[in-house]
Amino acid sequence: MFVVDRLSKTYADGTRALQDVSVSVEAGEILAIVGGSGCGKTTLLRLVAGLDAATDGTITVDGERIAAPHPAVGIVFQEPRLLPWLTVADNAGFGLMDLPRAEREARTAAALRRVGLGEHAARWPRELSGGQQQRVSIARALVAGPKVLLLDEPFSALDAFTRASLHEHLLALWEASRPTVVIVTHDVDEAVSLADRVVIMRPRPGRVFETVKVTAPRPRDKFAPGFDKAKRRVLNALDRSLKNTGEDAQNPTAGGAELWW
Repeated sequence: MFVVDRLSKTYADGTRALQDVSVSVEAGEILAIVGGSGCGKTTLLRLVAGLDAATDGTITVDGERIAAPHPAVGIVFQEPRLLPWLTVADNAGFGLMDLPRAEREARTAAALRRVGLGEHAARWPRELSGGQQQRVSIARALVAGPKVLLLDEPFSALDAFTRASLHEHLLALWEASRPTVVIVTHDVDEAVSLADRVVIMRPRPGRVFETVKVTAPRPRDKFAPGFDKAKRRVLNALDRSLKNTGEDAQNPTAGGAELWW
């Protein structure tokens, strides 16, 4: 189990990014996090990935505290962030440099096959499409066999067709090894398509506002009544979470829509 317990983050300038955030995610569950600008979604993922230090609270995976980058936690960023001077295989296996060469190459080849890029191992990042580059970054995150996979808006820069294809790739990878997945997204359709639960965060400071459970079976039909019902619940919660929050409480005419982006 992956547990965030009363997590808070205040920056040196006094900005409170997160306040008392508590979330429990079962092993093998997919959790989506949505929320308005300033609700600390990316800050939360950086803390869970060990890339930043919390002011208060704890993060544990199967009872082990996470306070620095850890093999149990992999992360995929919005941009692929591939090193242009390394091949696809070397980028995917970058985190395995301490392993013997034969083992590193075997694990890297297996990870690339899982994302459908086994034949592209010797190519350079510049020779790949945007969707293929993002699949390399997913392979890089999976190659160490993490228990928790974090995704920070990994598909937002891609066109709709490529995004839908990567959703299918991601779910296939998840079915194969069932890691716990936490995805931050601005796309409500994406959240409802992928997640078992959707956490809606409230901004200024960021905290959990509501959680919506998605019970529709996978693969999910976006035109099915169950999908539409879950989407409406998420959108309704988002609208309520963005009204009269933080500095906007003094301006009751401020609408939630302006804070969504």
